[in-house]
Amino acid sequence: MTMKSLALSRIFSASLAAVIAVAPSLSLACTRLVYLGANNQVVTARTMDWRFEMPTSLWIFPRGMARSGEVGPNSLKWKSKFGSVVASAYDVSTSDGMNEAGLVANVLWLTESEYPKFDSTKPGLSIAAWAQYVLDNFATVQDAVAVLETDPFTIVTDNVPGQKLLATLHLSLSDATGDSAIVEYINGRPVIHHDRKYQVMTNSPTFEQQLALNEYWKEIGGTVMLPGTNRAADRFARASFYVNAIPKDENPDRALASVFSVIRNVSVPFGISTSDQPNISSTRWRTVADHQRKLYFFESVLTPNVFWVDLKGIDFSPEKGKVKKLDLGPQQSRTFAGDATANFQEAEPFKFLGLPM
Repeated sequence: MTMKSLALSRIFSASLAAVIAVAPSLSLACTRLVYLGANNQVVTARTMDWRFEMPTSLWIFPRGMARSGEVGPNSLKWKSKFGSVVASAYDVSTSDGMNEAGLVANVLWLTESEYPKFDSTKPGLSIAAWAQYVLDNFATVQDAVAVLETDPFTIVTDNVPGQKLLATLHLSLSDATGDSAIVEYINGRPVIHHDRKYQVMTNSPTFEQQLALNEYWKEIGGTVMLPGTNRAADRFARASFYVNAIPKDENPDRALASVFSVIRNVSVPFGISTSDQPNISSTRWRTVADHQRKLYFFESVLTPNVFWVDLKGIDFSPEKGKVKKLDLGPQQSRTFAGDATANFQEAEPFKFLGLPM
């Protein structure tokens, strides 16, 4: 065994121990990946894996919306500079979305997250509005990171609706240039990993440990063996290998098909359950965002069709833009096909889950 292999083996063992230590939390899952293709094509895909039913709708938000961090008198305030299309969770949180500049934000579960105490020394931001804050304010990952690095607000979390389960999330960002960032709160402080090479994010352990685990699998080689379980570290390894093994096809639709095949590969079978893990999260839905063409694709596991929203065909202006909602039905079971942009209906915006005013 070479020195490098020995070192990687030790890193793998230590990181695997960390994974095992949080094994009960592994039933809470999701995967996000970024494809860097030909002709500067960038595509971000994610799964939403959850062990409970999660009411989800798609929303159109125009520019100029007055926002609040929804945590009381010392809430962060802003007005949206960019319009966006987002997927809500329980209609109280933005879980995923893309803005008109091509910036994508995704929130995924991270059990190790630890947020600072909200003591009013900084304005507060509900974790339910974290992704929306980024989509509303920034065109690129670099712009977002430059502000987030200053630690300008305190993230305030709460229980998931209907569950005695504190929301512990981390945030991924990607943009039309292919830049990426992962934002985690570890020991009460924001930790930001910012680099184009950070194409994949899953769940526990922390992103730094995930990178260490992935180095082990790179040494083995994806064509020799890849881990196949639904654990976060295994999904990370598979997504990291496949997203760079699929062709950089100059036909953007064929490239998109390859990305869909990878995000489906790391999905968790619907309804899966074992005797030792009866509450494994199933993949509920998937999104795929084409940054250049401004197309936001949605796929529910309970319907047979992929449909998309064309951001180029939406009026996001403060003067004429309207808040609109696409009702996906119970468990996202309503069927849409093709371009569904015209199916959105005007609606009152949802209120982000927060603290009592």
